[in-house]
Amino acid sequence: MAKDMTLFWGSGSPPCWRVMIALEEKNLKGYNQKMLSIEKMEHKSKEVMDLNPRGQLPTFKHGDTVVNESLAACFYLESQFKSQGNKLIPDCPAEQALMYQRLFEFFTFYQKMVDFLVYKLKVPEEERLESTMKKKKEAVIDELKLWERYLAKAPCYLAGKNFTLADVSMFPSFAYLFQFGLSEKRYPKLAAYYDYLKERPSIKANWPPTWLNSPRQDILKDI
Repeated sequence: MAKDMTLFWGSGSPPCWRVMIALEEKNLKGYNQKMLSIEKMEHKSKEVMDLNPRGQLPTFKHGDTVVNESLAACFYLESQFKSQGNKLIPDCPAEQALMYQRLFEFFTFYQKMVDFLVYKLKVPEEERLESTMKKKKEAVIDELKLWERYLAKAPCYLAGKNFTLADVSMFPSFAYLFQFGLSEKRYPKLAAYYDYLKERPSIKANWPPTWLNSPRQDILKDI
């Protein structure tokens, strides 16, 4: 079944990682895969562009069906293989509602983090405004404190007692933050969630290979 699937992905990319976690959770092994270098612009190759006109990773194909947005691919896999592997959308209405809420809150989290990182890493230091940097940094801190409060109520998983698509979606992004220096002491609930889930087989089996032998960076040490 999985042999009819192809995934183009990049190491360390949270969107790529979440699709790989979903595939593993649904027990879809042996799919065709190709790791590409974003730094070398390999995601703009004709092979990818023919399937994904945006030239982005992940690019995912199942038979004649192409699903390139990572969350769309995760929902697709759960829908098509709902009776296989682990169930990623709970039956309980309350848990299902919370799963959808946390999953789609990802977009707010992501936008605040991107706004901060782009300003910090792409705008030359001499051109940055201290007030703007402070505002963007505070927005990220407020967002992380919100997720700390969420995890104080549901310490193991984001939407109740079970691992769901909310965790598939958010864990790679949280792992990215810690890989780039987020303080575990400053955000103990997030750190505990990270430490707990990083041992989950579907996550451990697809840990970004470029992270395995490289030290953590300190870009986010002051957040």
